[in-house]
Amino acid sequence: MKQATGKNDPRSLLMLTASMLIFGTIGVFRRMIPMDSALIAFFRGATGCLVILLFSRLRGGRRERPDRKTLLLLAVSGAVMGLNWLALFEAYNATSVATATMCYYMAPTFVILLSCVLFREKMTLRKAACAVAALGGMVLVSGVAESGLPGPGERKGILLGLCAACLYVAVVLLNKRVRGVDPYLKTAVQLGAAAAVLLPWLLATGGFAGQQWSWGAVGLLALVGVVHTGLSYTLYFGSMDGLRTQTVALFSYIDPVTALVLSALALHEKLTLPGALGAVLILGSAIVGERE
Repeated sequence: MKQATGKNDPRSLLMLTASMLIFGTIGVFRRMIPMDSALIAFFRGATGCLVILLFSRLRGGRRERPDRKTLLLLAVSGAVMGLNWLALFEAYNATSVATATMCYYMAPTFVILLSCVLFREKMTLRKAACAVAALGGMVLVSGVAESGLPGPGERKGILLGLCAACLYVAVVLLNKRVRGVDPYLKTAVQLGAAAAVLLPWLLATGGFAGQQWSWGAVGLLALVGVVHTGLSYTLYFGSMDGLRTQTVALFSYIDPVTALVLSALALHEKLTLPGALGAVLILGSAIVGERE
C-alpha cells in the first residue's frame, strides 16, 4: 500500500485521527474491565481478526496468498504482538495509565539504539540527543526525581511498560521483513496468531473460569475487540493511501496524548509537573527522531 506524496486527503486524515483517538482510549477501557489481561488480549486478537477478515471479504478484490516463509514471519510477529498486549495491559493495572503509556512510548528510542547495533546505522548527533532526552524523560515520569525509588507496584508497572515497548520494537523489526502482503490480510494473520499464542496459556491456567462474566464486562470486552482493534486497524490502514508518511508519523502521537488526557479526566490520575515534562521529553524526542 503506497502512501501519498502530495497533499493529504481530508477523508484519510479524518480516518487516521479517528483511529488514533480510539487507540488512545484503550488504557482507560482496560481499567474498566474486571478480567485478567491474558483473557482481554485473547479476545482482542480473536475478535479483531474476525472483524478485519469480514471487512476484507466485503471489500473484495483478489489477493495472493503469502508464501510459507511470510506466513511464518507474520505468525511469529503476531505471537509477539499478543505478548506485547499482555505486558501493556498488566502495566495499566500495576501503575497509572499515564505512566504505562509513557513507558510504552520509549519504543522509538529503543529502535534508535538497536538500529545502531543490529543494522549498524550511524548514530547522528540528533538521534543521540533524542535518546538522551527520552531517557531523561523516563526518569521524570518514573518519579525518581521527586520521591526516590517507586514502590513495588509502581516498579512493576514501569518494568511491564518498558517490556511492552521492547516487544513492540520486536514486532516492528519483524514486520520490516514482510513485504508485498495486503495490509488487511497481514493484520488479520497477526491478530489471529496473537490470540492463538494466548489460548494454550488460558486453557492451562483455567483463565476462562473465575472471571466476572457480567453483561457490562462482556460488552466492554466486545468493544475492545470490535472497536479498539477491528475498526481502529481498518481505519488506520484505510487512511494510508491518502496521506504522506510524515503526516502518519506525526498524527500517531494523538494516541498517547489522548491517553494522558483521559487518564486525568476519567480516572482522576494526577500528572505532576515533572511527569508532564517527562512526557514532553519522551514524545518530543520520538517525533524529532522520526524526522528524515
